[in-house]
Amino acid sequence: MELSDLPTAEFAFPGPLRDRLVDAILSGAKTATSSLVLGYERANEPPPEVGQRSAVLDSAGRRVAVIEVTEVRVVRLADVDLRHALDEGEGDESVAQWRAGHETFWHSAEVRAELGDPDFTVDDDTLVLTERFRLVHEA
Repeated sequence: MELSDLPTAEFAFPGPLRDRLVDAILSGAKTATSSLVLGYERANEPPPEVGQRSAVLDSAGRRVAVIEVTEVRVVRLADVDLRHALDEGEGDESVAQWRAGHETFWHSAEVRAELGDPDFTVDDDTLVLTERFRLVHEA
């Protein structure tokens, strides 16, 4: 399958955060990610599946890499573990630090607009899709 034929994977919104995350994927530091289950539901999109390959988009919309999903789990936010937090490759050294950064992102105006809920907040029981992946190819 050609890179241009693959579905795309977007990390955060275009800009500095996406650029950092894509760089972490390309360096091998980032091998995991997390998303709100609610986001998939609101977008009426199926969650990723093990074995699924995607083209990673950079902030300019270029396909810069191919990743393959190796694990998908749905967990309560309170149950995200340290291994996952570390494998996200964002420099977090604890689950609390990981959670604080993700709460800031999930409570952002952009995420709230995407969800269609200006007052959206997460709590311990919020369902999070945790995903592991491997870098297959760098474009």
